[in-house]
Amino acid sequence: MREVNKKTIVLLTSLVSFALLSGCTNWEKKYQALLVEHENLKGQLEYERGEKGQLAQQISQDQQTIEELQRQIEEQRKTPAEASGFGEGYDVAFDPAAGTITVTLPNAILFDSGKATLKSVTIRELDHIRSVLREKYNGKQIDVVGHTDSDPIKKSKWKDNWQLSAERALTVTRYLIERGSPEDRIRAVGCGESQPIASNASASGKAKNRRVEIVVHVRG
Repeated sequence: MREVNKKTIVLLTSLVSFALLSGCTNWEKKYQALLVEHENLKGQLEYERGEKGQLAQQISQDQQTIEELQRQIEEQRKTPAEASGFGEGYDVAFDPAAGTITVTLPNAILFDSGKATLKSVTIRELDHIRSVLREKYNGKQIDVVGHTDSDPIKKSKWKDNWQLSAERALTVTRYLIERGSPEDRIRAVGCGESQPIASNASASGKAKNRRVEIVVHVRG
């Protein structure tokens, strides 16, 4: 009987020791996992700090660009076309509050009526705009926005003015991308007749409304 008790005690002792050792091993694993997680969090925090620092620097540079454009326009009496670098002969508007530069191209010089294929004579203007974007506004977000007048679509393959304006914006966008504009920094937008800048009651007003705008987001 005593022999059986001794064996039982030895067995219980072994089981307890095994359990303690197993528990110790589990705690060591948890500790190591926490260490790894801690190091990962430290690395992520340092990365985010670096990102925030770069972002703050970029915001500061963007603001300096906007202020310099505004100074040239107000103090040096330069036109927005001159101050922005696109040059005289281009219809350029500068909005310091929004941080945007908008180059407006009339559809008359870009497309034939009801078409979305670029005229060959337009290539020079777009190449010049592309060169300015590359040299002065590289990395900035660019929107290519198509607009039409209010006349309904009649003799063309387009369903409506929304589709026509979108196709024209896409045509200009693709041209710029083919010549080096980064795809992830340029967007094509079709507005149809929804954003007129003149009355559609006159032929001259309709001509102004038929346009493609290239919008440079200087800030951000």
